[in-house]
Amino acid sequence: MPVRPRQVLRATRLPATFALLLIALTLAGAQPRPVTPRGPLDAQEQNNIAVFRKLSPSVVHITTLAQQRDFFSRNVTEVPSGTGSGFLWDEQGHIVTNFHVIRGASAAKVTLSDQSSYDAALVGVDPDRDLAVLRIAAPREKLQPVPMGASKDLQVGQTVYAIGNPFGLDQTLTRGIVSALNREIESMTQRTIRGAIQTDAAINPGNSGGPLLDSAGRLIGVNTSIYSPSGGSNGIGFAIPADEVNRVVPQLIKHGRVIRPALGLTAGTDQLRQVLRLPKGVVLIGLRPGGGAQRAGLQPFMRGRDGRIVGGDVITAVNGKPVGDLDELLNELEERQVGDKVTLSVWNGGKTRQVQAQLTSD
Repeated sequence: MPVRPRQVLRATRLPATFALLLIALTLAGAQPRPVTPRGPLDAQEQNNIAVFRKLSPSVVHITTLAQQRDFFSRNVTEVPSGTGSGFLWDEQGHIVTNFHVIRGASAAKVTLSDQSSYDAALVGVDPDRDLAVLRIAAPREKLQPVPMGASKDLQVGQTVYAIGNPFGLDQTLTRGIVSALNREIESMTQRTIRGAIQTDAAINPGNSGGPLLDSAGRLIGVNTSIYSPSGGSNGIGFAIPADEVNRVVPQLIKHGRVIRPALGLTAGTDQLRQVLRLPKGVVLIGLRPGGGAQRAGLQPFMRGRDGRIVGGDVITAVNGKPVGDLDELLNELEERQVGDKVTLSVWNGGKTRQVQAQLTSD
């Protein structure tokens, strides 16, 4: 049966109408959507922004350089070897960072927040506390020191901020809390850094040496390490407490090193102590002439002419507080000043005596 003309017309018009409808719907969906107004930023957001705007000019990016000798020409050039963070300490251009950031470098460059770059001079280092001080010759108007805070009155749960240059990226802000206090971490010299601040604020490679700040934007620590099974920022971050930084940095600026009270002794290893079946403490194997230990009449272990070990002294306590090894002894001495007198508990041949010794400079 032949198709009627009216039926053909209806068949061709329906798809055209449908197509027009699709075009209209598409054009309507391609238009920008109206923006939904939001209320004011909450107090936490406003403080985040305020701390970053105020403190980011005080944080610097450090690029370390290492010497490289060309195999064929024998020419020596300096090439980038690592990056880290730091912060301005004062208006004289002193910059605080971690010792491990600049360790082994032949030179360093410091980039400020305005992207101006300066050659840095090394002022002083304290490897035992993983701290170092650099200095740049920049215009004073560019030198905005970080406000100094304190770490002795911190409380678990306080808000903290970390500003740095992770992975070489330009300044980054992360926020967290004080997760724990009085942690112990190990420096590159195997000395114990006591009183470390534990935080969950993300600290990535490159954040080292940057400031840890409280909610008022004051320095409460120097970000130094992260414990993470994966190596990422999802672990536990640690910072050197501000009170320790405020004690060490002025000495580095003045002397280039920390002048510590000492007894002038050389200690044997814990393995030696165990082999000789000695009590826990500091086994003396050497004394510095004129040092406090020698003046107090202490005697080191030594070998006799027949090769046998001649018994000496083991320091087991300082002012009544037990010390199990050299690290614990040094930590006890650092709480005192050069010239102070201490009472040492000294073991020798199964007997313990009390000896008074005066501390000298190390």
